[in-house]
Amino acid sequence: TSPTRPQLLMHSNINTPKGTTAFPRLACQQGNSVIIQTANPFPSLPTHNTHTPDPSMSALPHYWLKLKQLPIAHLLLPSHCALCLHPSRELLCEICQQRYLSAQIVRCLQCGIASADSPCRRCETDQPAYDATLVAVDYLPPVDQLVLALKFGHRLAHAVLFARLIRNAVLQTGQSHPPPMPDLLLPVPLSRERLSERGFNQALEIARPLAQALGVPLHPNLLLRVRDTTAQSLLHNAQRAENIRHAFALTPTAHESIAGQHIGLIDDVMTTGSTLNELATTLKRHGAVRVTNWVFARTPTPD
Repeated sequence: TSPTRPQLLMHSNINTPKGTTAFPRLACQQGNSVIIQTANPFPSLPTHNTHTPDPSMSALPHYWLKLKQLPIAHLLLPSHCALCLHPSRELLCEICQQRYLSAQIVRCLQCGIASADSPCRRCETDQPAYDATLVAVDYLPPVDQLVLALKFGHRLAHAVLFARLIRNAVLQTGQSHPPPMPDLLLPVPLSRERLSERGFNQALEIARPLAQALGVPLHPNLLLRVRDTTAQSLLHNAQRAENIRHAFALTPTAHESIAGQHIGLIDDVMTTGSTLNELATTLKRHGAVRVTNWVFARTPTPD
C-alpha cells in the first residue's frame, strides 16, 4: 500500500519576539495527528539580532529561552525528516533516502520516461524538440510532497536537495552513457504574475546550487515568459501543448549567448514535456544546437 499523503498547511500567524526573524510554519497532517514545524529556509541567516543587546532574558517567552540554550548547530540543522517526520539531522533520513530516492530506473534518454527502449515509442512517433532528458526520480507519493512543499510551502531548502539529486543523476549517467555537458543552464521562467504570487522561481532555486556543483554557467535572465498561461497542472494532457504555445521569448541580447550552444533547461517536474518542448523549440529557433532537460521528477505515465 502507498504511504498516506500528508496535507501541508501554511501557518502565518506566528508571534515573533522583537529582534528575531519569523519563518513559515508547516503543519503536516497524517490521520488524526498534526505536527507543526518551523524552519529557517536560509540557514546562513541568524535567528536573533546580535547587534542589539538583549534587554531582559525574562522578557522572552519560555520556548525562546530554551532555543537560546541550544547549540547553534542544532538550530540550523533539520530536526525532522521532511517525509516521515522522524528525528533527522538531514532533510531526509537515511531510511527515506534509501526507500524513495535510490531506485535505478532504465529510461528513454530523450524524454526521460521509464522505458527499456531508447528512444521510446512515444519519441519515435512524435519526436520532441529537445534532444535529451535527465531525471532524478519519478513523481510519485510521497516524493511529490517534497515538490509541493517547495512550490507552495516556501521550503527553499528542498531546492538544494533537488539540485544534489540531479547532480548525482548526471554523474551516474556519465558512468554508462556519458552525456555532453551543456554550455549554459537556463531555469524554466515564470510569468511576472506567477512570480509575484509565489515570490520565487523554484526552477531558479534548483539551478543555482546545481550550476555551482557542476561548474556550468547559469543564465537566469535570457528566457522570458511573455504570456501568463493557465497552470499546466489544471489542464488535461491534450490541452497542455496548446496552452503553452508561443508563451516564451528571448531577451533582445540573448541570441548571442544562445546561438551555437548546448542549452540545459532546469525544472522541478516534467509531466508531458509540453513546456520543455516549447522552450526547446524557441531556443533552437534562435540557433541553439542542442537542448537537454535536467529535471528533478518525471511523471511516470504522461499519456
